[in-house]
Order: sequence, then C-alpha cells, then structure tokens
Amino acid sequence: MTLHTERRPDGVALVTLNRPERHNAIDLATARQLQYAWRDFRTDDTVRAIVLTGAGDRAFCTGIDRSADVPQPRSPYSVDDPLRTVGPKAADLWKPVVAAVGGMACGGAFYLLGEAEFIVASENATFFDPHTSYGMVSAYESVLMAQRMPAGEAARMALMGTAERLSARRAHEIGLVSEVTPPGEATAAALRAAAVIASQPTEPVQGTVRALWAAREAARAHALALAPHLVSLGNLPPADQAARFAARDRAHPYRLR
Repeated sequence: MTLHTERRPDGVALVTLNRPERHNAIDLATARQLQYAWRDFRTDDTVRAIVLTGAGDRAFCTGIDRSADVPQPRSPYSVDDPLRTVGPKAADLWKPVVAAVGGMACGGAFYLLGEAEFIVASENATFFDPHTSYGMVSAYESVLMAQRMPAGEAARMALMGTAERLSARRAHEIGLVSEVTPPGEATAAALRAAAVIASQPTEPVQGTVRALWAAREAARAHALALAPHLVSLGNLPPADQAARFAARDRAHPYRLR
C-alpha cells in the first residue's frame, strides 16, 4: 500500500504517505487511498484526531507524481485535477488534522497542508512551489497557501519557483509552521499535540474546527472557482512542461531562506 494508516489507542490515527522512493509523490492510486481514508475516518468514532506525515526523511510530499496520466478536457472552463479531492476537508471530514513535515514539501503537497489545522516541521523541512519553473500556473496551491501565509510570502514562494526554498525556521516566523523540532522529531511532536486534542470532547472539537474554516471559506471558494480557468489559460502545453522538467539542472543551487 502506498498509504499506511495506524489507529492508535489514544484516539489518534497516523496516516503516512508511503512512497519514499518517489519522495512521497501522489500517484492516482494514492490519491484514491487518501479519499477513502478521510471518508472512513468520518464514521470511525475511535478516531478523534489525525496526524499526516510522509515516510522517510527526504520529503513529506512532492505533489502529483509526474508519471500519472491525467487526460484533460478540451475546455478552458474545466481542469481534471486528481489532487482536488485528496485533502480531509474535501471529504467533509471535520476531525482535526495535524501535518508533520520533514524534508521537502512542495507543489501539490500544499493541497494536503492547506487542509490541515496546523503544521509541525522538522528543522530539515523546506517548502517551495516549482510550478512557474516548469511552465505551469500555481493556482490551487497559491490559493491554499495565501490563506496560511502573509500575502507577500505566498506570492514570493509561488513566483520564485525552484530558485528558492522556505526553511522551517522562516516558515515558523511567518506563521505557516506552528512548531519546529529537531530533525526526525516532527511526527512525534505532532502525535503529542494530536493526543491532547483527541482527549477533548469530540463534538466541541469538531465544532471548533468547522468554525475556524468558516472564517475563510467564502474567500477560498471564490478563489478556487477561478483556478481552472487560470490553469487552462496560463499553462504551457504539456510537451513544453515536460521539456522544462526534463531539462532542469539537478545540481543547480537554490537559495534557502
């Protein structure tokens, strides 16, 4: 299985993206497993809080697996995006989710981070958005990050592409990350926080989560409604995207800030 789920006796479920050899990139099978997992948690009263992380120490998640074949409709008004439904809120799950990030979190990983309640990161965590470097519009990702970061920081991350990465320290300074841990300890810290949340009465916790999301839901829904058109209009043709991705210089240094 490319998604591992562990139900713990303290009411916390640990969900692990389990494709470390692919930097925990999400293929179509993993996208379906995430959808099923979130929906399963909705009716499982033994699960009162969830921690989401990635296997290995190199990456939390690097977004969609580029080998995934996703045919697109011939319309500027529609985009088929398998990551639109991988997050917990897309499944109408209002049990709190804490993300534990180690290593890279980039691009489509923001669909998951954007629907978590808060983020705990190891010191080795980095955040960046490669879309513009590969000839793609960062639409959904930018909307989600703009609701978690100051607008200027969200813009800088989206527009700088692969040239710059946000460190865990800087992510904490701007409020994207709520806690920074030593390397390898983010999941343990997230589990501790989730266990406290799981010990609280379930209905008030879920009501609080729903209230927090209601505060920004209207703006988010409006912005996401524009995303398919922006992607259709702004993306380079798939062949050009693939060429830019294939030509990337893996040894090219990026700036960490």
